[in-house]
Amino acid sequence: MSQSKNDDSEQDLDQRPTKLQKVQDNQFDRNGGTSEPATSTTAQALPDTKNEDGTPMSKSQLKKLRKKAEWEAKRPQWKALQKEKRIARRERKKVAKQQEQHDDADDGSTSAQRKSRSNFKPKAVQLPITFILDCDFDALMNERERISLASQLTRCYSDNGKSRFRAHLAIASFGGHLRERFETVLTHYKAWKGVRTFDEDFVAVANQATDWMREGNGEGGVLRGAFADLDVERSAYVETRGKNLQALQDAGEIVYLSSEADEDLTELKPYSTYIIGGLVDKNREKGICHRRATERGMRTARLPIGEFMEMTSRKVLATNHVNEIMLKWLECRDWGVAFDLVIPKRKGGKLKGSEENRDDENGDQDEDDNDDEDDQDQDQEEPDDDREDGGVELKAKEETDDRIDGKVPTALPS
Repeated sequence: MSQSKNDDSEQDLDQRPTKLQKVQDNQFDRNGGTSEPATSTTAQALPDTKNEDGTPMSKSQLKKLRKKAEWEAKRPQWKALQKEKRIARRERKKVAKQQEQHDDADDGSTSAQRKSRSNFKPKAVQLPITFILDCDFDALMNERERISLASQLTRCYSDNGKSRFRAHLAIASFGGHLRERFETVLTHYKAWKGVRTFDEDFVAVANQATDWMREGNGEGGVLRGAFADLDVERSAYVETRGKNLQALQDAGEIVYLSSEADEDLTELKPYSTYIIGGLVDKNREKGICHRRATERGMRTARLPIGEFMEMTSRKVLATNHVNEIMLKWLECRDWGVAFDLVIPKRKGGKLKGSEENRDDENGDQDEDDNDDEDDQDQDQEEPDDDREDGGVELKAKEETDDRIDGKVPTALPS
């Protein structure tokens, strides 16, 4: 009897699953019931763990081999997952297309027409105005400052290209280390459109700008945007068009923009050239642009920042900011809006008369009033005990306040 029990227990032990079988069963469950267990790099034999010269591989090399083996083991599963995603994506596109066809039947318009209206962007318009970037300061900048200036010039080109109303853009004195950086690093500048580069200085380029702004067939520019009210081509008097256009062209000006100028630039004029100093020097060479212009007998002016903005820092702006401000003005003909949109917030500029500025002023006034009230309360709470007439003075003050409030007559009976 005991022998039979021992035989039964031995059979039960033989039928118990081994540890390897348990692992395989778990792998079977995780793989969604497939009969093939997931490949494990610990159980899978790795390739030869020695280098070509016979030396053993390092830990990082072995780690890379294990990752590669894992990836190869999971490749079939990854392919199946990608196939499922492609099928689901096709189904979504099919449903979206059916929905578009349903919407087209409802409103009578095609999806292409709706997409065209939503993505509509007005065509850029060339105006007869020129911005010259004077880069004749190569010797005054170090390498880091030249890199910064090159980035600003690139930004000027980008802003002008994206603007609704474009200006003619020219770079004067384009040479030295600055040009070397464009030739070696920023080589894409050769494909720029709407930008002219010159070795000559700003005076020579400004004289040439007068000619290209007067070119016909619209290449020189048309009077639109901020200049729309000056468009002589829309005049009903055909015989005066030529005279009016000639008068506008003759009224064109050449202005060098400088923060040290005494005159504010009130507006931009068509057929005019505005010169921006291309210099990054952290204010080492203060006033150099103004001196260069006055020595060449050129008019200087500054942007009217002080008239429209409350600034907590210097009013000197980067080259690309000046360029962008004038482009914004060509769209809206409003310096305040242009300044508010372009001047970096880190400069602490606030538009005069804006809600934010008024709130700050009211806050400052409230603080001052609170300080005055605190001072008055302190004076009333701390009477001078050393003086015998302190109580009399306080009573007189109270009577004065009552007269002001209308509680007692202004003249007491004698």
